[in-house]
Amino acid sequence: MLETALIAFTTFFATIGPLDIAALFAALTANATPRERRQMAVKGTLIGGGILLFFALFGKAVLTSFGITLPALQASGGILLLLIAIDMVFARTSGSTTTTDEENVEAQGKTDVSVFPLATPLIAGPGAIGAAILLVAEAKGDTIETSIVIGVLLGMVLLTLILMLLASQVQKLLGVTGLHVISRVVGVLLAALAVQFIFNGIRDSGLLG
Repeated sequence: MLETALIAFTTFFATIGPLDIAALFAALTANATPRERRQMAVKGTLIGGGILLFFALFGKAVLTSFGITLPALQASGGILLLLIAIDMVFARTSGSTTTTDEENVEAQGKTDVSVFPLATPLIAGPGAIGAAILLVAEAKGDTIETSIVIGVLLGMVLLTLILMLLASQVQKLLGVTGLHVISRVVGVLLAALAVQFIFNGIRDSGLLG
């Protein structure tokens, strides 16, 4: 159970990226009042968390309806997570965990950023959605392990909300260097997990006999 929790924590911390979201949220809401910031943070977290919870609970069924097997999900999810991990290690932005330049420009013109880009793609981005589906699928129907994954997911979403509400203080405390150090450490761990997911997918596919 502890192993499941640690894997889920590392994966969701990397794919949701609460520290990065807090920094971006502070920049996007620089002209908003404290009350408006709180409202946008709560609304965006509820919507983004709801999207992730939906895919965690029903994502596998959706993929199965398209004929996508668990080994294929393991291998493809592992590849996606590996790409995210590589970007984290080299401190590069990724379209799977943050917004693109075009999306940032569009967001700058919005007074309410709670749905876009906060809820999606920042909180509920492709990487986080893929990770939620993959980790729940990896539990293979075990109620306790599934509950742990979902609990860690909801905890990470809550942590993201708290960091957004404390965005200015977090930025001052850690600074750019501190954020990059944390990102690189988590990226190395995520890379190892991603490769293991790929190995599991190849093994379970039966391609190796």
